[in-house]
Amino acid sequence: MDSRKKARKNIVASDDAVSEVLGFSITLGVMVLSLAVIGVAGYPMLENMQERGHLLNIEQSFSVLQPNINKVAFGKAPSQSVELKMYGSSISVTGTSYMNLSMQVWNSTNSSYDTPSLERQMRTIENQYSENTVAYENTGTWVRYPQGSSIAISKPDFAYHDNVLLIPMVTISGTKSISGSGLTRVVSQGGQISVSVYENVSRVDITIKSDYYEGWERYLNETLGMDIKYTDPANSTISASRDYNPGIDVLVTVSPMSVTIE
Repeated sequence: MDSRKKARKNIVASDDAVSEVLGFSITLGVMVLSLAVIGVAGYPMLENMQERGHLLNIEQSFSVLQPNINKVAFGKAPSQSVELKMYGSSISVTGTSYMNLSMQVWNSTNSSYDTPSLERQMRTIENQYSENTVAYENTGTWVRYPQGSSIAISKPDFAYHDNVLLIPMVTISGTKSISGSGLTRVVSQGGQISVSVYENVSRVDITIKSDYYEGWERYLNETLGMDIKYTDPANSTISASRDYNPGIDVLVTVSPMSVTIE
């Protein structure tokens, strides 16, 4: 009996047993700490990656939306219907953006310059996701990030070739807005398109007021080769101009469009 008690006492007092218990406790503590670190730091990172993936999907869907709606804008189709997936975002027809176009046109009859001008409200089809906004505006698609300027995802369908400049003005009407997740449908219905032709144009001035004015600034400067006259961030407005010698022909299309969101 004494020998069994002594053996039991030796086992309890064994350094090996204490070491095993201590080692297990340390390992368990490290595991718990690791899980806590992953929970604190890893989850926000995973959430950010998911949001970025959703934003990229929204941008790609608007890149698909643009050419379809432009078919209506240029009279190639009477209407178009495009499905968009929402990720807890809101899609709406909104805004007060506008374009003002003025030109210097040589009048050979009077041997003087005429200065015709045209202004139209554009407005947008906009997807607000978190603090990011993706939109279709005047034949182009744009994105605006919470920190940083706006950029063009798909450039507008202005064109300059063989001394002919095409300037579209797409005017969007509608006020519908939908929020949530799942699929929604954007339906665009075209109206009567008007085309104005100006010959012997020696100067073109374009002023745009838009939430995406930085993207418009880069586009007019880098793609159409226009000089930026001024930028007004307080009013989200830019103005650009270009002189043409010899004079060019300018075609301006005004395309009214009714948009509904279902």
